[in-house]
This record gives sequence, C-alpha cells and structure tokens, in this order.
Amino acid sequence: MTTALRDLIRNPNAAELELVARYGMLPEDARRERAFEAFAKGGLPHRRVEGWRWSDIKAALPVIETPPTITQTDIRVTDGALVFTFTPTGFTWPDTLPEGIRMLAKPEAQAFGASEDLPLGALAAALSGGGKKPATLMFEVTGTDLPRVHFRFSGAGEANFARIQFVLRPGAELDVSESYLGGAGFTACLVEYSLQEGARLSRTVCQGGGDAEVLAATASVQLDAAADYTQTTLAFGAKLARLETRLTHQGSGAKATLNAAYLCAAGRHADITTEVRHGATACTTRQLTKGAVLDGGRGVYQGKFFVPRNVGQQTDADMQHNALLLEEGAEVFAKPELEIYADDVECAHGNTSGALDANQLFYMRQRGISEAEARALLTEAFIAEALETAGDLEDVLREEARGWLAR
Repeated sequence: MTTALRDLIRNPNAAELELVARYGMLPEDARRERAFEAFAKGGLPHRRVEGWRWSDIKAALPVIETPPTITQTDIRVTDGALVFTFTPTGFTWPDTLPEGIRMLAKPEAQAFGASEDLPLGALAAALSGGGKKPATLMFEVTGTDLPRVHFRFSGAGEANFARIQFVLRPGAELDVSESYLGGAGFTACLVEYSLQEGARLSRTVCQGGGDAEVLAATASVQLDAAADYTQTTLAFGAKLARLETRLTHQGSGAKATLNAAYLCAAGRHADITTEVRHGATACTTRQLTKGAVLDGGRGVYQGKFFVPRNVGQQTDADMQHNALLLEEGAEVFAKPELEIYADDVECAHGNTSGALDANQLFYMRQRGISEAEARALLTEAFIAEALETAGDLEDVLREEARGWLAR
C-alpha cells in the first residue's frame, strides 16, 4: 500500500518519502487511507498550486529532521485552564475534566470530508496517532462558564501531528487557546469546531517557531443557526508557517469574527489564509488582519468570502488587511477575494500596505523618544486593533507582540 501511495506523488522529495514511511507504520484503516491518499495525490503543496504560490511547503521542507533547539515559553493562560500538550513523542492531559466537557481519545482515525480541499489537514488526519498519542481527540461541550481549554504543541523532534474535534451542543459556551511553540522540524495539526444552534466559541492562537521549522495549522469550522465564533491569531512565523481557516455558515443568523496579526523578522514566513462560505441567510462575518514585516521576513494574507446565489441572501461581510513594511527588503503578499452570486448582500474588502508614518515618527522623536522605541510603539498601536477580540488573552498577546518589538 505504501508503494502505491508513494507513486501518487510526482517526483517525491526526501520529506514526502518520510511521510509515506510514517503512514506505513500506522495501523491499517480505510479512513486513514482515504485521508492520506487525498494528500498524496498532490504531495506537499508548492508554488505551482494557486493557493500556495507564496508559501511553497515542498521547497521549505526538503527533509524532515529535528531543528536546533529553541526555547520558547508558553503564553500565560488563566488559572484553572485545562492544558493538553502534544509533543513529537507523546500527549498529556488533565487528570479530571469539569461537568459540561466530555473527552474521548480515539485510537482510530476518523473520516475527514474536506481532505481534497485541505491537503495538509488531510495529512494531519492521516498521520496523527500511534504510540501514546490519540488518532483523534474528541470533545463534547454541553455547559457554560467552563474553564479555558488550552492546547500546547511543543517539544523537540522530527515531526508532530495531531487532530482535535469539538462539538458544542446548543447554547454551550467555551474559550479555547492554542500555542504553537516550535521544536519540531514539521508540525501539522487539524482542529475541527462544530457549533450547534446558539453555541459560542472564542478561539485564540499564538504561533512561534524557528527559522528551520515548518508548521501547518488547519482549522475547519461549521456554524449552525445563531452560533457565534470568534478567532484571534498572533503569528510570528517560522521558516514557513501557514495558519489556515475554512469556515462555513450553515444556519441563519450565525456570526463569525476572524482577526489576526503577524509579525515577521528576517528568516520568518507567516501565512494567514481564510475562506468563509456563507451557506445560510442573514449571516455576518467580520475579518481584520494586520501585519508588520522586517527586512528578510515575508507575510502572506489570503482571504475569500463565497456567497451562493440563493442561500447567501442578506449576507453582511467585511474583510480588511493592512500591512507595514518596516524596512527595505520586507515582503508582503495579499490576495483578498469576494465571490458573490446573491444580490441582497452587504460585502466589502480592503487591502493596504506601506511604511510607518514619517510625521508621526518625527512628532515622537521631538518629544525625546528614541527612533527604535518610537517605531516599536507605532507598530504596536497599529496591530493592537486586531488583538482586541482575544478577551482575557488580549493583554497576553500584546505582551508577546511587545516582546518581539523590543527584540
């Protein structure tokens, strides 16, 4: 079977051959096979694939190996948070869970219907599990006023794979956070959120990594009627880091907020990619992405709203991307898209890029502030709006951003 799947990949590199070998060491499972086959048909995405032309995973990952050790501390989460940790070799979880959250760690793979559209999500679904790690970590949420659920992806090793599923029952409420701290040469994670009628979820993502690491964090989100989903992301990039979200409104009156900020220094690449399908009437989406990039860094933003002719009527959606190129040699690539077939909608998008305002810098220098501090303060103020949706983690994310600016 592994030979047949290997043959699906055209001109496989050493990393792709390693992925085929890892698949071959896992228990046989028809659902796992379908997911891996969906990945293998194209292999690691590369620049000749439209959605990946600025984020060439295949070129960034010629081999899979343990990178140089980089120590990165986790973000501060609230006391009492339920912390789950995935490493290249294991998985840890809290001893007890409160009433209102039920967890099931399944050793077998589960079907992933979006495999064809999300190849690295399919890869995570196919290769998660083995040893002491669950193939699928499933959560059912029925309560409100629950402690935060926090996932940490860290630890030295060649590769780290995980798949997590959440189902929020009608009226349930939960805050979830994810930290991608680096340490593995290649990390691929798939997180799926299904919000039933009237459910509310706040998701906060903080990503960091070294210049020898590749990360693909994929989220698939489905919203039923009157569900409310808020996502806030802060990314510092890696050799290549792609944080992708596919969201579907499938019930009337659902609301989604997708905010993100990226800060990229030399040798770091951060890709924020989202696609929102308005598959029900009277749904609302708000999206704000802000970035700041130094010489040698690369920021990528790709956003798309798809509004079908009949079910997408009364859509209210707005998408904005603003970027700062802080130095010569910084790169930002942006592709905002609206694909609208309904006629009763309010949809807008905007995209800007430029440098810090010279007049503002001059004003601050005149008041005794050094140029470096003035640039840091203006950059922090610029991205701050995108982090306001993080709730009790807003200050934490701003501290992380402030630390990057200070360095």
